[in-house]
Amino acid sequence: MEEKSMVRQLPSVDEILRWPETASLIASYSRGIVVNAARRVLDRLREEILSGCREEVSSSEIIARLRQEVRPRLQRVINATGVVLHTNLGRALLSQRAQEAVKTAVAHYTNLEFNLATGKRGERYSLVEELLCLLSGAEAAMVVNNNAAAVLLALNTLAAGREVIVSRGQLIEIGGSFRIPDVMRQSGAILVEVGTTNKTHRRDYREAITERTALILHVHMSNYRIIGFTSEVPVPELVALAREYNLPVMSDLGSGSLIDFSRFGLPYEPTVQETVKAGVDVVTFSGDKLLGGPQAGIIVGRREYVERMKRNPLNRALRIDKMTLAALEATLRDYLEEEEALRSIPTLKMLLCPSEELREKAERLAQMLGSLEGIAVQVIEGFSQVGGGAMPTAQLPTWLVAVTAAPLGESALLKALRRADPPVIARAEKGMVVLDPRTFSEEEIPLLVEAFKQVLAGG
Repeated sequence: MEEKSMVRQLPSVDEILRWPETASLIASYSRGIVVNAARRVLDRLREEILSGCREEVSSSEIIARLRQEVRPRLQRVINATGVVLHTNLGRALLSQRAQEAVKTAVAHYTNLEFNLATGKRGERYSLVEELLCLLSGAEAAMVVNNNAAAVLLALNTLAAGREVIVSRGQLIEIGGSFRIPDVMRQSGAILVEVGTTNKTHRRDYREAITERTALILHVHMSNYRIIGFTSEVPVPELVALAREYNLPVMSDLGSGSLIDFSRFGLPYEPTVQETVKAGVDVVTFSGDKLLGGPQAGIIVGRREYVERMKRNPLNRALRIDKMTLAALEATLRDYLEEEEALRSIPTLKMLLCPSEELREKAERLAQMLGSLEGIAVQVIEGFSQVGGGAMPTAQLPTWLVAVTAAPLGESALLKALRRADPPVIARAEKGMVVLDPRTFSEEEIPLLVEAFKQVLAGG
């Protein structure tokens, strides 16, 4: 059929709006959104026809494209990858208490910057500062929008125009090609590298100290490890050296944790409390990694330094909003009783989930998927990942639901699952698509089965 004739056979927007299948979309997303989406779908179909990419268009395809078009761009997905702190999927999930706190904060006016006792303007940091100090042992605390911002603010406040000494082995790169030297350059501080990639000694720091030195920066290597012939100066020794020269020490913990995970068989990570106790003057860490809260950059330390950061004009550009504060406060309250944190914070529950529980969940999903025609399913052993640049050497044993669906290869099956409603994000291993029960919930098992039904129905 001639291309122009095929274009003329496309339905009009008004005709699409009269289809029964469109009524539910209008009810869910509003008429205006559906109208705009229908126009975009028709425009794309015209382009495909005129370029010779297709020969026919069905009403079912138009509806399918329309459903895809009206979906919000930020969608719920099912994380079946086994990566607990998956940066691309939003990192930490919030506890039920934190979710309720956010709901209250967005549905009502709050005392975000209002002192209820005096009736005058208050300070938003006061809502979480007491909790952070209580949990960390620090004199003062504040919060900005992420840990990179926390490092930027601290360096700009304490070291702009002056030198900051860092071990070469700690000049890490975090997500999105964002590097410690870049953050330091932007802050106005002058980087002074000491030691070598694999070995830095106390004398290296001492020899680099001059009248231009503002502070010593220690960066915890939370997203990689150097093994073998290595040496780094422990934090307490750095603090002792800095005291000789009346210099502050700053430690960027990266992921940051209030719980010693080595008690549970996971790799050792320095906690915020022990870092503060070691005498570090300023400690920065993330809120949405091992802490299991919202995205935030948390700063704790000596009052004189934190107060200077609060007064820095840059702080206003980096401050957090009421939703983040609400979620962070609720998360921190869970940590007042460690057992409560382990029970209620999703990140901690996933990291420490017992093997038997993972196997039972995997077998339940495998049994349900096994009843579908056209796929082969088995439960195999494997490993999950912590993710989020935390515990890079951690091996989290798990049980995987391994699926093959002939004639689809692993790449095609992964792509089809990403197009399901809701999308399923899985991973491939040894020619199979695997689903890790560590990162999907019991309530999501029926949704996973439905996703495979959609894939099989679509061929």
